[in-house]
Amino acid sequence: MIVEPRIQVQSQDFDLQSEIDTVTAGRKNIGAVVTFSGLCRDEHGALSALELEHYPGMAEAEMRRIAEIAIERFSLLGLTAVHRYGKIMPGENIVLVVAAAPHRQAAFDGASFMMDFLKTSAPFWKKEHAADGTARDWVAAKDADDTARDKWR
Repeated sequence: MIVEPRIQVQSQDFDLQSEIDTVTAGRKNIGAVVTFSGLCRDEHGALSALELEHYPGMAEAEMRRIAEIAIERFSLLGLTAVHRYGKIMPGENIVLVVAAAPHRQAAFDGASFMMDFLKTSAPFWKKEHAADGTARDWVAAKDADDTARDKWR
């Protein structure tokens, strides 16, 4: 059976339960669903928003490429990845990964793999907005994200 990942890049929020329901609807071969939802932090009151930009078309293509590798590598039965763009306020959703598999370890590994590569390979950029309303610089890539990705090689 060919598993097609569901990839969305959107400005509007997503509903976690709805996304899980979409992956599992009518399925009796799924034994585990693992979700990861990334939220915007306020950085102890210093941040009023994150502004996320992406390269349209390329972001979706790269997310799909990563998802297809994850599906094959971990024998996933379903995989959804949703990433938001625009101005996102503290407490709001940024990213969601839903990985479904026959067994829990494959679902955990598939979700983790997807996030580790999404953070380092998909063309998204973040700019912080300070609590006083001023825009800060674009957020630099973190070595820890590269280290997390490299454990899969």
